[in-house]
Amino acid sequence: MPARQEPRVSEFRFYEELNDCLPAALRKRTFAYRFVGTPSVKDVIEALGVPHTEIDLILIDGKSVRFDHLLRGDERVAVYPMFERFDITPIHRLRPRPLRNPRFVADVHLGKLARFLRLLGFDTRYGNDLGDAELVRISVRERRILLTRDLGLLKHKALTHAYWLRATEAEQQVKEVVAALSLASNSRPFTRCMTCNGTLEPVLRAAVVGRVPLQVHRYFRKFARCQRCKRIYWRGAHFKRLTRLVKGVTAQSQ
Repeated sequence: MPARQEPRVSEFRFYEELNDCLPAALRKRTFAYRFVGTPSVKDVIEALGVPHTEIDLILIDGKSVRFDHLLRGDERVAVYPMFERFDITPIHRLRPRPLRNPRFVADVHLGKLARFLRLLGFDTRYGNDLGDAELVRISVRERRILLTRDLGLLKHKALTHAYWLRATEAEQQVKEVVAALSLASNSRPFTRCMTCNGTLEPVLRAAVVGRVPLQVHRYFRKFARCQRCKRIYWRGAHFKRLTRLVKGVTAQSQ
């Protein structure tokens, strides 16, 4: 019979928002983790509940390591979230370079969030028929940030850009995304169709005759049309409410 392997122990400490993913008893403290063999640090971190897409830096005994680093016991492991900044060299950044032109794909439970992100001008794919595998494929192929509240989905090894939402209500979710990814300066409100994600273009008032209610055509002078679905937009009563939402989201994040 093979010799029985003795358990090994390493100390772990997770920082900032990574604690949201941990069991309550392990949050914001150093704790011992027992294991057998030489698992990769990535496998242990995800076994504890933290998706790799949330992590930007791992230090073991003060030295940065990659996800495939094997644990051997008696190490101190410090795990930091994305967007943190440290003056440490040499350093292994675990996330790819930030996307200069952030685009998104939202999972099936985030339809209202997708509409709000489009309102702000962000290219956001959404479909209530997209399964997990398709969401991951779209994220990787089109270099889109996957938005979800499903921690399990974020553990898919192919993902490189993703964000786990903490908020449950759509208006709070859009504020969270804009603040977490520092997107306020990238927003271009009222330039994208909230329904289909197409881009909007100005359209002559004469061109919308018969496309909008008669009273709307009489009262309003400026219209926009979605280049994809041809939906017509104007600054009606809903515009003031949406403008307040836009100001609230971007002002909080500046």
